[in-house]
Amino acid sequence: MRRKFLLIVILFVTSLSAQQQRLDSLITSGIHQIYSIQFEKADSTFTTIRIEFPNHPSGAFFDAMIVWWRILLDLRSEIYDDQLRDKLEIVIDQCDDILDDDETNVDAIFFKGGALGYRGRLSALRHNWFDAASDGKDALPLVFLAYELDSTNTDVILGFGIYNYFAEIIPEVFPPVEPLMIFFPEGDKKKGIEQLKFVGENGKYAKYEALYFLMTSYYSFEKNNTEALKYATILNKEFPNNPRFEGYRGRINVRLNNYNKAFEIFSSIISKYNLGFTGYTKRVKREAEYYCGEYYKRNDSLALAETHFLNCERLSRIVDVEEESGFLINTLLFLGELNDLKDKRKKAIDYYEEVLDLNEFGNSHGSAEKHLKTPYKK
Repeated sequence: MRRKFLLIVILFVTSLSAQQQRLDSLITSGIHQIYSIQFEKADSTFTTIRIEFPNHPSGAFFDAMIVWWRILLDLRSEIYDDQLRDKLEIVIDQCDDILDDDETNVDAIFFKGGALGYRGRLSALRHNWFDAASDGKDALPLVFLAYELDSTNTDVILGFGIYNYFAEIIPEVFPPVEPLMIFFPEGDKKKGIEQLKFVGENGKYAKYEALYFLMTSYYSFEKNNTEALKYATILNKEFPNNPRFEGYRGRINVRLNNYNKAFEIFSSIISKYNLGFTGYTKRVKREAEYYCGEYYKRNDSLALAETHFLNCERLSRIVDVEEESGFLINTLLFLGELNDLKDKRKKAIDYYEEVLDLNEFGNSHGSAEKHLKTPYKK
């Protein structure tokens, strides 16, 4: 009888282990598909999770992450915002139902905190600071509780890292948020970066999200292009057809004056747009055309430079719906300069005058006025 009981216990434990391995395998595959911009495959993977593991919140959570990445591919568009909020609400409701029966269920606590965190990130993206702070206030205790219940969960540390870094940075960058921060613990930017690096090296599900945060933080806030390029390269190598990672790698190389490498990257982006790769939008191609034009202009290949700048101008007039971008303004200025170099003064003047009709970008008006008085000479 005892031997039979032990056998039943062993079979039960083995079954649970096999189920966990199956779940982990599906989640890992689905995450890789999301970052690879293979949304249909990811949708199929997480549908499988919801069918096979209906009581586990991971399926619903990562289903929402597909929509989050659709938003990231075109940050100016808000067409997916409501869909993301609805899907995150499903995650929160499912986790609440689990926690009603078991208030120490780590998975429910972890994914509820994650859902609130991403809802807050969307609100911050749209500059709805009160809503972002409210979700952050609700998410932070869940992160602490999840870590308290299971300190071996490396992914939880992502929440600490994001909070510590941005709690110090955001009030400096967005002063309207500062009064809201009195309700939160103080941040620690240095510690936050260390925590993000730890998750980037050791994370189970959150590894790539940590690397993404490191890339964007070093690029946008730290102005450390060398570090930003390190993480952009890691992500672009792992996910070569993710336009966000590839675009960051290209523009960081521009910042570092590595124009040969930048040209190679942006030429790849143009090719992928032409081949219809998912996420390689007109806006993405517009940027690539601009930097390829700048590359050829620097190398005195005026005909090739003009071709790319004309493409950039055409795309800018399509995608700049609300107001003209710096890409359009600089492109018009460059086209004026190129026409001056080709002794097409009248056409150059038309471009300079249009620059003056648009908003100031950098010293665009000063440059245009200067070239109107005296033809541009290299």
